[in-house]
Amino acid sequence: MEKILEQTLLYDFYGELLTKHQKQVYEDVVFGDLSLSEAAEEYQISRQGVHDLIRRCDRTLRDYEEKLGLVKKFGETRRLVDRIHELAQEYERTGDGGCVRKIEEISRKIGEL
Repeated sequence: MEKILEQTLLYDFYGELLTKHQKQVYEDVVFGDLSLSEAAEEYQISRQGVHDLIRRCDRTLRDYEEKLGLVKKFGETRRLVDRIHELAQEYERTGDGGCVRKIEEISRKIGEL
């Protein structure tokens, strides 16, 4: 499950950087659950060719993440936004002004990402 989630996030962020052919095969195999044999028949390439293409796409997507770090930044931003929501709810319950300062701190961190 974790591998599929990673592939999905990487593809969502960097999939447009793949060629049209790579995107079609990758989507069919990884997200459409087409078997390697079915994809090979569909795209008229060998089963090994499909396997190699999927591995190459995975490697390419991970390389983009290593260089750009967009998925990591997204995850960090999401975590900080969740914390802001928690603090806002706490502020509504308690009226604690310290929550506002914490929210301002977190929002500055988000701006720096």
